[in-house]
Amino acid sequence: MNAVSAPEAAAARSRSDRLSAATDALHEQLHGLVAAADPFGARARYATWVGVQYRYHGEIEPLYRLPVLQSVVPDLGERGRVAAAAADLADLGQPLPALAPRDPAGVSVPEALGWLFVAEGSTLGAAVLLKRAQALGMSETHGARHLAAAPEGRARHWKAFVTALDALELDEAQERALVAAALAAFRRFAALIAEAYRLPA
Repeated sequence: MNAVSAPEAAAARSRSDRLSAATDALHEQLHGLVAAADPFGARARYATWVGVQYRYHGEIEPLYRLPVLQSVVPDLGERGRVAAAAADLADLGQPLPALAPRDPAGVSVPEALGWLFVAEGSTLGAAVLLKRAQALGMSETHGARHLAAAPEGRARHWKAFVTALDALELDEAQERALVAAALAAFRRFAALIAEAYRLPA
């Protein structure tokens, strides 16, 4: 049996697996930042968390409505979570923070998918976060809608997205753009958390 080189092994992995590996370090840093913010330590801290979620998902919401992306992920227009976060803030008696939505003009498909990869991937970890929110009296219909699972379940919801992502034909420059956008998405979410909880970025 011939040995497989490291580059060949990397190429054999799916695009979504390679993207997860490329963003793993930032993902771990984000976990540490969330732990420092302690968003589930008290109701007020949780309200701040929901505000961060509203701002982040509000910024990327225009990407969910791009027709060219909806042809790649058919149910993409139903996946955005900014409306759920807005309803959660209303449940908590909080005003809606100002939004700065991304201008989708000029955003390439790989760039948009890099940002959405991070948002969609967070739905898996949201299962654990939902349990912590429930300890504060929240639920999938009150205060924690943005953490709720899709009707078909978290795993199937995520699988449908990565299947579409993995099926795309991208050249090397587009692959790099995809990774760069995913890294930028993690950094943006981290920046919003650091700002909201007054933590070092």
